[in-house]
Amino acid sequence: MLMRTDPFRLAQQVSTGSGTWTRPTAMPMDAYRAGDEFVVAFDLPGVAADAIELDVERNVLTVKAERRPAVSADTVETQVSERPLGVFSRQLFLGDTLDTENIQAGYEAGVLTLRIPISEKAKPRKISITAGDRNVKQINA
Repeated sequence: MLMRTDPFRLAQQVSTGSGTWTRPTAMPMDAYRAGDEFVVAFDLPGVAADAIELDVERNVLTVKAERRPAVSADTVETQVSERPLGVFSRQLFLGDTLDTENIQAGYEAGVLTLRIPISEKAKPRKISITAGDRNVKQINA
């Protein structure tokens, strides 16, 4: 269904260019199959719904989100700033068995939930066998 590895997710620290080191912003997720659909839930606390973009190209799903500051830096003097801000993204490689044309997305309480149907061709089906001629078998798909 999904590639288990995510080569675009960095696990190491990166330099900001100003001599300081920061961790890349993470977009934790859970993914599971529920009946005839695949469900992926991303934690995006503090992100407005209009700051989330979803794109599918071929079998690659890209989630891009921007966490903006809650207050203007001009009006306050920040004492502690530990929550990451800015744009971050994550890509998932979807298997051919998923119907990328019918993805549904919902956003509630800081959790983006995607529901991706399993394509009809990937669902189990019965194959009937006709009796009589040994060389002829009929497949009903």
